[in-house]
Amino acid sequence: MSRFGSRALTIAAVFAGIALASAPTGTRAAEPNQPAAGQETLAKGNAKKRGQVRIATLGPRSLSVDANADPQSIVSQVIAHWRREFSQVLPDRPDLIVVPEACDRVGGLSRERLLEYYRVRKDQVRDFFAKVAAENRCYVVYSAAREMPDGTWRNSSTLIDRQGRVMGVYHKNHVVIEETTESGILCGRQAPVFDCDFGRVALAICFDLNFDELRLKYIQARPDLIVFSSMYHGGLMQAYWAYSCRAHFVGAVSGLPCEIRNPLGEVVASSTNYFDFVVADVNLDCRLAHLDYNWSRLRDLKAKYGPKVTIHDPGFLGSVLISSEDAAVSVDEMIAEFHIELLDDYMARALAHRHAPGNME
Repeated sequence: MSRFGSRALTIAAVFAGIALASAPTGTRAAEPNQPAAGQETLAKGNAKKRGQVRIATLGPRSLSVDANADPQSIVSQVIAHWRREFSQVLPDRPDLIVVPEACDRVGGLSRERLLEYYRVRKDQVRDFFAKVAAENRCYVVYSAAREMPDGTWRNSSTLIDRQGRVMGVYHKNHVVIEETTESGILCGRQAPVFDCDFGRVALAICFDLNFDELRLKYIQARPDLIVFSSMYHGGLMQAYWAYSCRAHFVGAVSGLPCEIRNPLGEVVASSTNYFDFVVADVNLDCRLAHLDYNWSRLRDLKAKYGPKVTIHDPGFLGSVLISSEDAAVSVDEMIAEFHIELLDDYMARALAHRHAPGNME
């Protein structure tokens, strides 16, 4: 993985030729399966090997506004805020941009005034994010409170594709109790996984990280990447989710470190105390294998592919991360070629052995 040190000022976006939307008006984000008129497909020259993705994650603190500000002026301030934030990462041309939970919630307002702002905001901020996605040919995750047609609310993350279209929406499954009792936000039911051109993406929001119910669904769904938008960091839970789901994990956390983790749970890129964002290249074309029964196979794999395969050992765990760096051969093809037993297959075989007749006291 390579990490980018570009901490660009807003003007750098202009010199880099980055298209950053300047107003909320214009093309409205198309809903799923409804392509936005006039949008072109991703240029062939930008195509990458599936699994290679450049991720930008940002964690600015929430914007504070005057308690008596006009709701539409607040919308304009929020859009200006995110225009500035995006200008820091767009020069690196990310494939995916991730922002924190409730990214357009503002401080300084009473509950009643916040609700008034949301009802004026409607989809204006989302549509600004969609415009940024379309003009920069990247995916963007927009996380915000949304009012439903029946008057109830959801805490949602919306995945917007490279053409500025809404691919789908995830509703936070595990809301904090007060989100419902005080704000009318209901728990989501579904745990969708979205097929992007670089891999399969799952979404989680804040309090979700504490519950096995959602995590176990994702273990079964096998996403390549889990996107976590939050006000809460989660500590060791981030690594736990990454390893147990065998997936890369990216967190966008307001005011706290924004980190990208590999499927071993290791931090491979992070924001700092000076910069509330990070951009990094990630290789999702990878698999976990245990060292047991695989030692000679891994040696043979490395002998054949050399620098075109990475076998990373975190130490003490017994599992290694195998990543294909070969544009023509996937990690699954490498594993099949050398009959490498994957971690989950080995664990399943060990459990079957335990439960076989005669093997238990």
